[in-house]
Amino acid sequence: MAELIAAASSAVAATAQPTSTSPSTQAPAPAPAPTSVPTVADGYLMPWLPPGHTMVLPGRGEVFYRHHQHVDPAAPTLLLLHGWTASADLQFFTAYQALAEHYSFIAIDHRGHGRGLRQPGPFDLDDVAEDAALLVQALGVPQVVTVGYSMGGPISLLLAHRHPDLVRGMVVQATALEWRALWHERVRWKTVRVMGPLMRSHTFPRWMRWAIRRLLGPQHPMQKYVPWFATELRRNDTFNIVQAGQSLSRYDAREFAPALGLPAASLLTTRDRLVKPYKQRALAAALNAFVVEVADDHLVSITSPDEFSKVTLQLVQHVLA
Repeated sequence: MAELIAAASSAVAATAQPTSTSPSTQAPAPAPAPTSVPTVADGYLMPWLPPGHTMVLPGRGEVFYRHHQHVDPAAPTLLLLHGWTASADLQFFTAYQALAEHYSFIAIDHRGHGRGLRQPGPFDLDDVAEDAALLVQALGVPQVVTVGYSMGGPISLLLAHRHPDLVRGMVVQATALEWRALWHERVRWKTVRVMGPLMRSHTFPRWMRWAIRRLLGPQHPMQKYVPWFATELRRNDTFNIVQAGQSLSRYDAREFAPALGLPAASLLTTRDRLVKPYKQRALAAALNAFVVEVADDHLVSITSPDEFSKVTLQLVQHVLA
């Protein structure tokens, strides 16, 4: 993850199929939890992951997504929207099991990220939001609650703005209304081009494994998944990753976000060095969102997996209440 590159670097420096049933307003009774036994693949451990699928979106290309369907056909469906340079799995795997007990969910890999759609054209957040909308519609899901982490927050807002009947509520996590209000933010985005050569370097996977291990600490329970993290990061298309950063630099929802009028909740990372807490609070205020603060940095889904899972479930339940 480019976000992972930045967050891991700063931390190291600091330490040295579908349902057409009308959606329910209540969370269904918990279903049996999916198996939590890690899978061994190619010599490394993988966490539990929901079934993966591909679908060709006409005029766009093939998308990859995971689709968990709850045993209760009336269970609400969540749409999980990951952050910049992550994938659905890297972003949400620590919450998959908790969410699967209560809800159906769709988790899409965005363009150029993970196994996501590849196109020669430029990456644009509006197109990414439309990809997600078309997938949800193709699966026959009438409405979703979006859960958008970091870059997934803008995608959530754009989706709700463009398709208000498709989104019944939103959870935003470690994200902002904009990243361009201040001059030094606009200057910083101009350096995103250097990420391409860095991510193409043959030393990048080795450096990422070292940085993530250092970030987590020797006894952290996520250490066993570090080889899987590094392998998943190599799926990203560096050209699209750079363009995604450039698209984020142009994003600004200050004009339309307050008018969305949807139930909303926010996970606010109070130690975040990538998306400053004051920016997260501005978004929460614009959405009139219920806020839960977590004292962690931008990679909270990995560094504090249990708390991330618990708070994500709490926020979804609040939006659906």
